[in-house]
Amino acid sequence: MTPSTSTRTTDQSVDLAIGGMTCASCSARIERKLNKVDGVQASVNLATEKAHVTFPGGVTPEDLVKVVQQTGYTATILGGQASARASATGATGAPAHEHEHDAHDHGDPAPVQLPDDASPWARADAWMSRASLRTRAQVAVALSIPVVLLAMVPWFHHALGGSRPWIELVLTTPVAVWAGWPFHRAAAINARHGASTMDTLVSIGVSAAYLWSVVATFGGFTGHLYFEVAAVVITFLLLGRLAEQRARTSGRSALTSLIELGAKDVAVQRIDPTSRATHEVRIPVDQLQVGEVFVVRPGEKVATDGVVVEGRSALDRSLVTGESVPVEVGPGDEVTGGTVNTHGRLLVRATRVGADTTLAGITRLVEAAQTGKAPVQRLADRISAVFVPAVLVIAALTLIGWLVTGHDVTAALSAAVSVLVVACPCALGLATPTALLAGTGRGAELGVLIKGPEILESTRRVDTIVLDKTGTLTTGTATLTSVVPAGRLTATAALQAAASVEAGSEHPIALAIVDAAQRRGIELRPLTDFVNLPGSGARASIKGTEVTVGRAALFDSVPAELAGADSTGTTVYVGWGGVARAALTVSDEVRTTSREAITRFRELGLTPYLLTGDNSRTAAAVGQQVGIDPQHVLSDVLPADKHAAIRALEEQGKVVAMVGDGINDAAALAQADLGLAMGTGTDVAIDSADIVLVRPDLLAVADAIGLSRRTLRIIKQNLAWAFGYNLVAIPLAVFGALNPMVSGAAMAASSVIVVLNSLRLKAFARRDG
Repeated sequence: MTPSTSTRTTDQSVDLAIGGMTCASCSARIERKLNKVDGVQASVNLATEKAHVTFPGGVTPEDLVKVVQQTGYTATILGGQASARASATGATGAPAHEHEHDAHDHGDPAPVQLPDDASPWARADAWMSRASLRTRAQVAVALSIPVVLLAMVPWFHHALGGSRPWIELVLTTPVAVWAGWPFHRAAAINARHGASTMDTLVSIGVSAAYLWSVVATFGGFTGHLYFEVAAVVITFLLLGRLAEQRARTSGRSALTSLIELGAKDVAVQRIDPTSRATHEVRIPVDQLQVGEVFVVRPGEKVATDGVVVEGRSALDRSLVTGESVPVEVGPGDEVTGGTVNTHGRLLVRATRVGADTTLAGITRLVEAAQTGKAPVQRLADRISAVFVPAVLVIAALTLIGWLVTGHDVTAALSAAVSVLVVACPCALGLATPTALLAGTGRGAELGVLIKGPEILESTRRVDTIVLDKTGTLTTGTATLTSVVPAGRLTATAALQAAASVEAGSEHPIALAIVDAAQRRGIELRPLTDFVNLPGSGARASIKGTEVTVGRAALFDSVPAELAGADSTGTTVYVGWGGVARAALTVSDEVRTTSREAITRFRELGLTPYLLTGDNSRTAAAVGQQVGIDPQHVLSDVLPADKHAAIRALEEQGKVVAMVGDGINDAAALAQADLGLAMGTGTDVAIDSADIVLVRPDLLAVADAIGLSRRTLRIIKQNLAWAFGYNLVAIPLAVFGALNPMVSGAAMAASSVIVVLNSLRLKAFARRDG
């Protein structure tokens, strides 16, 4: 399975790790600047701190990095492009993912390596950035508590007298200047580029409260000072950012687990050129080549995708596909890298390595989904782009309004600072990406891969689900159950003729017939003029006689004794001269979870349909077995007509989801409003689908739709909270109903609430919806 993302054939794409973003205004501004470059399409994600950029041939990744630099942020090219990797001044030259790991796991910025010609500003910035977020928060808490007590407890006013303001100044200065440095630094950098962000609001608000208090202290002012506001606002914001960072790291855990699933080294069998004896050599897994045979011992991970050449065991595939029961494998069976060998020794021939493996494909899909944006986020992006300038105007008008209505400077400043501090676009920027992080991560754990955030809207509207039969409702492993010859023809001769023709076909029915002949020791006859008849059968010449295998419609006549032979499975006929000579019935076992899945679909408000090329009797029997209404069973549908059947349902006003796994399902998957492909199916079907189901279980479809709908609901809840918070908080601050300290706490809490709400998706259970 090698999922891919479709782009224009002349375009390339790259992922950039973005440094310095603190709010939705930052991500919106970077995205706007990148999209101004001709032919560039960029999506910047605040939660993952990445940008996915598609660019034309005349643009290079280095050009994109420069655009981000000129906007005031750092950028590093991701994806192992060591020769092309570049970064802004002040960014590290090491691989970006290493720094992401450090920063997100420990709360510490990456170590900074500056070029010799770095500016004094960059060097000061680098020196200040070495202190961890956690340390800043700890210092701020330790100093802010006594500042608040000194300001709020009357006893200190009497006991300390005129020395109290000076003590507050000494305690507050490290908090307002050093602990608050990240906010001031970001505000200054953005100001140099003619922009404003959430850091601008915080820096101006804290600086106003602090500087006013400093001036008043030196001037001998005896009224209320605002040192505690400057200290507490910085403290609350640092604690909020620390909690937010930890929560966002938790949301990334599923993707991190995927990346770390692969084996680190592998025991490869090598042949000594002198003695020709086979021996084992342990090498790093990235040196493994396609075609090499490697050893998997009990308890070890399968190093890469391959085929078992020797040994039998059971593989625990839960971490890759979500399956809870180990799967038995033996010679000839395909295995997936990252799965765990429970017992037995296996020799496996590598068929895919590196970026071509199933695990790498899964990781790419999850990353793509987490980097993108849902349509519902577009309104938030538009608002974020103008939000901060609007708040600055509101704060200025608030200050002026309070002064012209006769209030003193202290009260006017308090209201203006409250407006600046309480208005935070962070919650808007985090509403969608944090939910996507948690939702797609949980999906990966369940074996559900959502290709992009726009898919979430489709799952909400779907009301009809169309299911392919073979490989979807059924296991896809067909078995020959009967051979009924007509006249004097023997069953062995009929099977020999049918298997000889079907040996040229890859259809499951053909494979079942050939397998049955081989198991019985029947020798296959050589063929000439083989012709595949898609959806109908096959035809070839055996010793000058043209033999046909397939549907009854391929023959001029079908003897009465064969016509009723299709009651227990799928029946094909073999014959020559236009006459069917024997009937061969193949049965495909229904998956044990299919009936439960159909019930689950109805609970989700979906009407299930069965779409198959099988005859009406077989289709009706399968439909009855799994609980699909007879009027919703569509049989005798040729592969070329499956997409037309989907379109016909859509023309009736239905919003259709299609589930399939074969090449013949690709057009239908693309036609449907929502396409879901079994990950055990063909690459063509997987590429055509919107959601890939790694777990070969129809219940995974219910999980996919239920999880997608839950994720969309969480996104809407987050956006409703973010919008509602600002609509209520800003007017309250304007009219003086919020103390600046309360504003700081509320602003920090708003982002944390959004992130924690998103993390509820990690607890999504398979019967949730």
